[in-house]
Amino acid sequence: LAVHIQTSRALMVISLLLGFFGIIVSVVGMKCTKVGEEDPVTKSRIAVAGGVLFILSGLCTLAAVSLYATRVTYEFFRESSVPMNARYEFGSALFIGWGATGLTVLGGSLLCCSCPPKERRGQRCYRQSQPSTAREYV
Repeated sequence: LAVHIQTSRALMVISLLLGFFGIIVSVVGMKCTKVGEEDPVTKSRIAVAGGVLFILSGLCTLAAVSLYATRVTYEFFRESSVPMNARYEFGSALFIGWGATGLTVLGGSLLCCSCPPKERRGQRCYRQSQPSTAREYV
């Protein structure tokens, strides 16, 4: 196969692996799961790490799809002996790849927004005990 096809394939495999690990890390970082730390600050940092993995996955997908689209455009406008009706054009897979890139980067950005506020970073969260009932003495 041509070099640009092999490069696109390798970038897509890397993107799939980053997305898979992003899913695992994000599930561990969700506040509703009991996996990992109980501290909400640590949980949110883990969720941010999952978001970063999703953003990297989206960027790898963008690079692979755009590399292939650039090559198709170059082949289309290059003066060659290939007749006009036999030239390549953009297929639906490229548009699906660009859409998937946008959604993946958007989802990763939303996960990165779960970073804890600065005023709560050093504090520990404690559970409140049940309020005791006050007795009145007569």
